[in-house]
Amino acid sequence: MNIHEYQAKEVLKSFGAPVSEGRVVLKAEDAAAKANELPGPLYVVKAQIHAGGRGKGTFKEDKAGEGGGVRLAKSPEEAARFASEMLGATLVTKQTGAAGKQVGRIYIENGSDIETELYLSALVDRGTGNVAFIASTEGGMNIEEVAEETPEKIITVQIDPATGCMPHHARRVAQALGLKGATAKQCGKLIPTLYKAFTEKDMSLLEINPLIVTKGGDLLVLDAKVGFDPNALFRHPDIMELRDESEEDPMELKASEFDLSYVKLDGNIGCMVNGAGLAMSTMDIIKHYGAEPANFLDVGGGATKEKVTEAFKIITTDPAVKGILVNIFGGIMRCDVIAEGIVAAVKEVGLEDPLVVRLEGTNVEQGKEILANSGLKITPADDLEDAAKKVVEAVQG
Repeated sequence: MNIHEYQAKEVLKSFGAPVSEGRVVLKAEDAAAKANELPGPLYVVKAQIHAGGRGKGTFKEDKAGEGGGVRLAKSPEEAARFASEMLGATLVTKQTGAAGKQVGRIYIENGSDIETELYLSALVDRGTGNVAFIASTEGGMNIEEVAEETPEKIITVQIDPATGCMPHHARRVAQALGLKGATAKQCGKLIPTLYKAFTEKDMSLLEINPLIVTKGGDLLVLDAKVGFDPNALFRHPDIMELRDESEEDPMELKASEFDLSYVKLDGNIGCMVNGAGLAMSTMDIIKHYGAEPANFLDVGGGATKEKVTEAFKIITTDPAVKGILVNIFGGIMRCDVIAEGIVAAVKEVGLEDPLVVRLEGTNVEQGKEILANSGLKITPADDLEDAAKKVVEAVQG
């Protein structure tokens, strides 16, 4: 689960991390009063969406004025005008795609006197199982480009969970960032603070880009992106309250209500599979035969008829879907339950697109019989390869 920048800063501030003073604006008529609460004389006005590249983004509407989703204002009046222009407008960045995202929140932050911009993040290294800090002197830039063009400028510091964050870890990060003297000492306090926030709040990603050094020599978190492990959110009701459902894909949101693992993709063949590994293989073989999957959807090992029905309904509500492939290997999951769910869903929502079903495993014969006797136009498949060929051929004509 992701949260907005201003929320991420509030979380980090609660642990003692240095952040600028700012105000969130939800209504255009409140922008002037919020801006006047800040000391100035410079103000940074930031569109709050769950996507990067806001500063280089563009707005679809003329009313949004000139400039991207991050603007520098020289007075409270100008800050309020920028905020009013951006609220309700659609911001398009590299990460939003052409559709963009509508701006429903603005963050007006006190301006900072920047000497140096740095990059700092923390994440779980899947190879080692450790929390790793990624540090670079190339702050304010796309870290992927830095990694590709100048990988030597990115330093990784692993932290063993058995020891936790130690002083030498912070010193290594400070060295990687080129910090010295009093600023390096501040880094010595910041790194264990961020590590504590990361572990105690079950974060999956903490990215600060940029982390700045002010002209006075102080470290300041100028931007923050935070994501949380969804499997641990039951431990953090305070974090759950920060969820902005308007930023989430409606189908992914609907799937979460029924405990379905669903991710929207860009293809036109909808997939319903049980098991993440089988789902990945299904998507791979669809691509192998020249088509693109429209989604990742794992109904899990113990899905009920109702759960399968909802999964099927989610797939069919995607206008991009031109064909559907159901691929089930029944271990814990029974093939007859899947078949009943498919029949119930098709009868409820109708079936306009080709549907190919491959069943194997527990109660497979009963499942095939249910589908055969349903009177519905369902194409059976013998194995995964056969299923992929049939659905791709049906979609491509």
